[in-house]
Amino acid sequence: MRIVRTISEMQALSRRWRGAGDPIGFVPTMGYLHEGHLSLVRIARRRASAVVVSIFVNPTQFGPNEDFDSYPRDFERDEALCRREGVRAVFYPDAEEMYPPDYSTWVTEEQLSGPLCGRSRPGHFRGVCTVVTKLFLAVCPDVAVFGQKDAQQALVIQRMVRDLNFPLQVVIGPIVREADGLAMSSRNKHLEAAERRAATAVFKGLQAALEAFRSGERRTDSLVQLVRAPIKASGGRIDYVELVSRERLEPMSPEVTAPALLAAAVFYGKTRLIDNVFLG
Repeated sequence: MRIVRTISEMQALSRRWRGAGDPIGFVPTMGYLHEGHLSLVRIARRRASAVVVSIFVNPTQFGPNEDFDSYPRDFERDEALCRREGVRAVFYPDAEEMYPPDYSTWVTEEQLSGPLCGRSRPGHFRGVCTVVTKLFLAVCPDVAVFGQKDAQQALVIQRMVRDLNFPLQVVIGPIVREADGLAMSSRNKHLEAAERRAATAVFKGLQAALEAFRSGERRTDSLVQLVRAPIKASGGRIDYVELVSRERLEPMSPEVTAPALLAAAVFYGKTRLIDNVFLG
């Protein structure tokens, strides 16, 4: 397995693989890998003979009062996990490699980026789209795999790839959960023990709404309330719980009439967690 620190080296390696007829699968991450990330690596490995994982905590997608400095990092552990999963290269650039001092070019998506996390985190998806574009141009993948836990991000990237004619396929892998239902996330490390127990209420609410939907409930307000109630009871501070169309991420009311995304963002202590289910 190669550890690649520069864009030019990564591009050269990708050209060599392509010349040898090896399709490239790519999993972009911010590191501190867990089973959720590794499940995406396995999806990429089934679709491509050369798998690249990037590890880069992207400063441009964090707001001024967010957790960039405290975001968990452990490259030695990440490297060992990538070796175990048969990754061919880890792209591990530093911020100076990705963003020169006079950097001034940005990529924006202007429809799907607005609601949900886009409303709560202004500028977040500009940073996401920009860094993913730069990573795609460095790795030159045939397929890139993103997780459903960050459903809005995955849908934004799918739209960006379509609109800008990137020659690659974006695949969305399912959410991987702890035994008690909590969606795996690098940020779970920041939860205190009591917060960790309380945070399972997010999935309980989403699961209750999903079961109600499968039983025929279509009223938006009822489905949203099934999610909000256990979160409030657990002491979580709700950023949003919203039911939106999967195609455009627009509010769907008064009833679900097309494939939808039921998404939540909740604070437990200082830690912001996101989770979701697809309906329909």
